Amino acid sequence: MFWMIIIAIILFLLCAILLVAEVFVPSFGLISLLALGCLAGGLAIFFKISPAAGWTGVVVAVIMVPTTLVFAYKIFPKTSFGKTVTLDGPKKTRGEGVPDAEHLSTLLGKTAIVISPLRPVGMCDFEGAKLECVAESGYVEKGKTVKVIKVDGTQLTVREIEKA
Repeated sequence: MFWMIIIAIILFLLCAILLVAEVFVPSFGLISLLALGCLAGGLAIFFKISPAAGWTGVVVAVIMVPTTLVFAYKIFPKTSFGKTVTLDGPKKTRGEGVPDAEHLSTLLGKTAIVISPLRPVGMCDFEGAKLECVAESGYVEKGKTVKVIKVDGTQLTVREIEKA
């Protein structure tokens, strides 16, 4: 009887370990099936001992499976081992990427030089700051001067300025 309890507990622990492994090892569900088999085997042993032990095993399983998955997805990547086996996300540095809408709104009425043709989207140089712009009317050639006429979120709409 004592050994049956030990075997059932070992099967439950093996189920938890396999669930964690499933998160990090691509197995197309094979590891999940093994984990489910361990869980079912442990529950069968508990029910063989007594109905009370079986239902206690069900309650433990209902708590253990979600807790293990939360551990795998949330806590494990933050551990030292988890950091070595998971990839880091992209690192953002200040000044990189699209400026905030507040900063872009200060460009309303400013002029820029077209550095790639606007067809209708292209790049413009605002005194060293290269930003994506949308031409108001179709196509604007490289080297032309444009003026920001509208700022909508992170989209700058520009109009070609005719030089006199």
